[in-house]
Amino acid sequence: MYPELFRIGDFPINTYGVLLAAGLILALFTAAKLAQRDGLPKERIYDLGLWTILGGLLGSKILMLFVDPNVEIFSLDFLRSGGVYFGGFIGGFMTLAILLRFYKLPFWKVGDAFAPGVALGQVLGRQGCFSAGCCWGRPTDLPWGVHFGEAGHANTGVPIYGPDGADLFLHPTQLYESFAMLAVFGFLLYLHRNKKFDGQVLIAYAIIYSIFRFLIEFVRDDPRGDILGITSLSGLSTSQVISLLVAAGATALLVKMWKGSGSKSEPEEASTE
Repeated sequence: MYPELFRIGDFPINTYGVLLAAGLILALFTAAKLAQRDGLPKERIYDLGLWTILGGLLGSKILMLFVDPNVEIFSLDFLRSGGVYFGGFIGGFMTLAILLRFYKLPFWKVGDAFAPGVALGQVLGRQGCFSAGCCWGRPTDLPWGVHFGEAGHANTGVPIYGPDGADLFLHPTQLYESFAMLAVFGFLLYLHRNKKFDGQVLIAYAIIYSIFRFLIEFVRDDPRGDILGITSLSGLSTSQVISLLVAAGATALLVKMWKGSGSKSEPEEASTE
């Protein structure tokens, strides 16, 4: 792995940071293009995107404080860390909802434009995780198991040796998510062109990612803390509990909005006959 690209003096330029920044830029560009296709002002989308990114970063850090009581706030590692994804999703979602009222733009239409970009950003973001060595998986004997090097261990603490001192091979959970989100990105682009109602793309993303995240947690092995004893009480990780809640809420919303879109279209179809 290559956690560090180069140095400017004594300051390291980390692969994770570069790929995360590239993912955010591509996500914002994608959202602006899709929003323009829907007749929304591209300039406003760029403004919204920048504020949403800041809200997402803040949310990811806040949730990180809850799940990891040992985190040092005033440290370089805390600043460089991407935080907890679901915190970023919730923080970005809330920021977007608040600003849309100020800009007087349709929430669901804007959300549909942002959703594919979020998936694309995750593609590069998880590649950054892989380069850094964070968010690692459980040990595996599968042929695609990954052995991280000394640099990755020094950077994130990823285990590199087993109890017997032999090289340890882990599930590349970062790549699982990266490749899965690439497929989701393609699907969401298709759905955006063929959606039945505004909001369908955003809700579909929430459902798909929540299900995927719930499943991948079974092979994740990095320490991520525990909120209110959720892990010890339920046997599930904090992210799995959040995934279940998001998936259930998004599915109920999808059914409700789908039925509403169908009832609205029926009079129009009858009138054309």
